[in-house]
Order: sequence, then structure tokens, then C-alpha cells
Amino acid sequence: MQFPSNDRVSITMDDHGVAQVRLTRGDKMNALDPEMFARIIEAGHFLQKTRGLRAVVLSGEGKSFCAGLDTASFAAEPPSDEPSLTERTYGNSNKFQQVAMQWRKLPVPVIAAIHGVCFGGGMQIASGADIRIAAPDARMAIMELKWGLVPDMGGYALWRGLVRDDVLRELVYTNREISGEEAVGLGLATCLDDEPQARATALAHQIAGRNPHAIRAAKRLSNAMHDRSTNDLLMEESIEQHAIMRTPNQIEAVMAGMAKREPKFSDV
Repeated sequence: MQFPSNDRVSITMDDHGVAQVRLTRGDKMNALDPEMFARIIEAGHFLQKTRGLRAVVLSGEGKSFCAGLDTASFAAEPPSDEPSLTERTYGNSNKFQQVAMQWRKLPVPVIAAIHGVCFGGGMQIASGADIRIAAPDARMAIMELKWGLVPDMGGYALWRGLVRDDVLRELVYTNREISGEEAVGLGLATCLDDEPQARATALAHQIAGRNPHAIRAAKRLSNAMHDRSTNDLLMEESIEQHAIMRTPNQIEAVMAGMAKREPKFSDV
């Protein structure tokens, strides 16, 4: 199965189950126009159905990760049949929230490689990833208040637990631009690398070498941490572990580790 060719998003997957998802509107700094929203969501649907997927690297072509909303989209009237923002058209999300939330909803880890500009909607899309690797000189900002708006692409749900409350308020209220280096200190990025794409790909391959059932279970538990009670989380841990223990992939992880060889897992 191959992702349909288009001029907004591309997907390639290697033999290790690592998918490279690239925003390909590089001439516009990967700014978000209606077609970009549609193609990103299409990419998410495609990945949800992709057998053998182990990890995803999310990045942008050209000089930037994503400059946020295409300013030309501000002036255009939405189509008459456009659903209201309050309509939940993608599970718990509307269309604009889904382009960020879908990376958290994917069953496998997603690593964002951030370079150049990462503003507004681009910041929220990157925040949907499990891990964010930023170039030290990346330019990042929560930009919506500049245009008289609030962040509404899942940002508040995704920043919960990442950024200290008062720091997040300051960044939202002022649109202050921060570097990749400062983003790491504040919690908006995980680590720095001069070559974030290469670092993200190397990390994705490391993840792809783990038991795929255990990786998916770990992501489900991670996603549940901020919403579940302690009692519920303790039970969820036990349920996930019970489902994994003594399965062929778990046994293979032990045998490969003892023999100091590469494991050969069955795909999910």
C-alpha cells in the first residue's frame, strides 16, 4: 500500500518499519492551507492502517518545519458546508485539532524533527509527537494571540505536563519567540541536535528494534498518564503487562538479548 502522491505531504517507509512523513510545501515554509490540512489528516489515516509500522519521523522539507497557518487562508471565507469548530468530526477533535492530535493517537511513537520556523499551528503539530528533536537555532512560538486568536489545534491538551503553567501562559499571552535551545529548557522540545532529521531517524530505528507490542502498550500507558487516577493507571499497567508476557515477541526479546543478537519480531 502506497500513500497517494501529492504536493503537500509524502510518506516513505523503510524495511525496519520506520515511516518518514514529510511536509512538502517547502516553498511556503510548509504553511497550513486547506489542502495541507486535508493531506495531513489523510496521512494519519494511512498510517493507522499501515501494517508493520514501528515508528514515525515527522519533518518538513525546505527551510522550516512549519510556519503555521497560511496567512492567505485568513482572508478566505470557509465553504458553506464547513462544520462548526465545536463539531467533533474526528472522534474527540475537529479538523484543525486532528492534524496535531492524530500523532498522539497513532499507536506507535512519533518523533518530530524541528528546524527553521515552527510557529503557531506548526508548534501544535510538533507538540502532538511523542518526542521533539530541535535544531539549536530553530525558531519556535505560540503565535495565535498575535492574530487575536487562541491556540485551538490541541495545544492545551498536548502541552499539559510538558510546560510549567506560568511559563506556558507567558508564551501564549506574548507570542514570544524562543530558540530550540530554550525550548528544551522549557519542555517544548526533548533534545537538541544540529541534524534533527538524522537524530530523529536514528532514534526511530532504535525504537523499531524493540518488541512492537510492548512499544504500543507503552504509548497507550503514556497517553493515559495525565487523565487516569492512580488506581486506574496501576490496573492499566497490569492489563498491558498480562497481555504481553510470554507472547512470542516478548520471548524473542529475551532470547535475542541473551544471545546478543538482533531480534526478529512479528509485526503488528
